[in-house]
Amino acid sequence: MAFLAIDIGNTRIKWSLYDAARPGAVPVAHGAEFLDHIERLAEGPWADLPPPDSMLGCVVAGDAVRRRAEEQVVERFECSPRWVVSSVAEAGIVNGYDHPTRLGADRWVAMIGARHRMMSQGKPRPMVVVMIGTAVTVEGVDVHGKFLGGLILPGHGIMLRALESGTAGLHVPTGEVREFPTNTSDALTSGGTYAIAGAVERMVQHVRAHCGAEPACFMTGGAGWKMAPSMNGDFELVDSLIMDGLLVIAQERMLPG
Repeated sequence: MAFLAIDIGNTRIKWSLYDAARPGAVPVAHGAEFLDHIERLAEGPWADLPPPDSMLGCVVAGDAVRRRAEEQVVERFECSPRWVVSSVAEAGIVNGYDHPTRLGADRWVAMIGARHRMMSQGKPRPMVVVMIGTAVTVEGVDVHGKFLGGLILPGHGIMLRALESGTAGLHVPTGEVREFPTNTSDALTSGGTYAIAGAVERMVQHVRAHCGAEPACFMTGGAGWKMAPSMNGDFELVDSLIMDGLLVIAQERMLPG
């Protein structure tokens, strides 16, 4: 009873095949492709996979990319593609966005995954959920699972490209994060890193003050490992937070698998 989870971000499509559609399911296979290579999936990485009984995914890259992914699913497997759309409430999270369906599906699914992870660790706590990718999102969630609101800011790559395009003489190699940078490469890398860390720290302060309790903090995303050493406080780095959320939603919706 296999289950296929798909996460289509701004740069890559990530996928995992599990032995069941439930939290804690065992991954049978997984992989990632850049969006330009989606058409390779059916005859490439998916060619020898056992067919899943169901599939669920989240996509932020737009309808055209979603349709290309759907074509690969239908070409290789018999299950119907299903995609998460943010709603008023699901799987323990209540959506506090002004227009709930406009919240990015990846943000919604990550919060659901984080909530399940936090609840499995013991007493309920507020949360700060951070995704570090092409863009950076920083979410605040109260102890009851209500999404209070979140921040969106550029990731490292976007920051550097903006500086390169808007400022003369900044086409330099990527540097290191330093407390006191003494060259331009280190200054650019440190500036971007500390800008993201500062936004995250401010959200932690907001959630702590609003909820009167120390939040559980989770970090995920392709560049999360780069940010982790520069963060203040105790952050749990979780590679599979979106996949975890998709498994929780699949169980809640009682999808086959």
